[in-house]
Amino acid sequence: MGLFDKLAGWLGLKKKEVNVLCLGLDNSGKTTIINKLKPSNAQTQDIVPTIGFSIEKFKTSSLSFTVFDMSGQGRYRNLWEHYYKEGQAIIFVIDSSDKLRMVVAKEELDTLLNHPDIKHRRLPILFFANKMDLRDAISSVKVSQLLSLENIKDKPWHICASDALKGEGLQEGVDWLQG
Repeated sequence: MGLFDKLAGWLGLKKKEVNVLCLGLDNSGKTTIINKLKPSNAQTQDIVPTIGFSIEKFKTSSLSFTVFDMSGQGRYRNLWEHYYKEGQAIIFVIDSSDKLRMVVAKEELDTLLNHPDIKHRRLPILFFANKMDLRDAISSVKVSQLLSLENIKDKPWHICASDALKGEGLQEGVDWLQG
């Protein structure tokens, strides 16, 4: 069973469709993670940077999923909020080797969490501290501290160290969503 089947179960969704927002700065690995989470027969070989956003629709055994893969480029981030109302879960991806932009990632996360369409909803947020395979990557604990995740008290959240290219760490996220 894939991540999205487990997510639907965790959310207790009776619906046949689930909307997941995949957010994070540009070049953090969002599209690669989404690709790895799809059924293997639906995966793409060549991943290219998302311009604007892409919508991935695919079916698992029991559900149909719509994943909004939002570009993290600065000029597109203001588009994220147009999809918040439809979101039933958030995957927030951080490039753990990009220490210089960790502050920008925190600002975007704070903006997201304080948005009226998100603030008063108990949406689960799964964080992937991605690119752990890179030499200058910082630990998921350090990423969590830099993003002040301990201050998120009104939403279930979890952070996983990941290497999207190899698919490492993605199972931990699935297990959390399942549990």
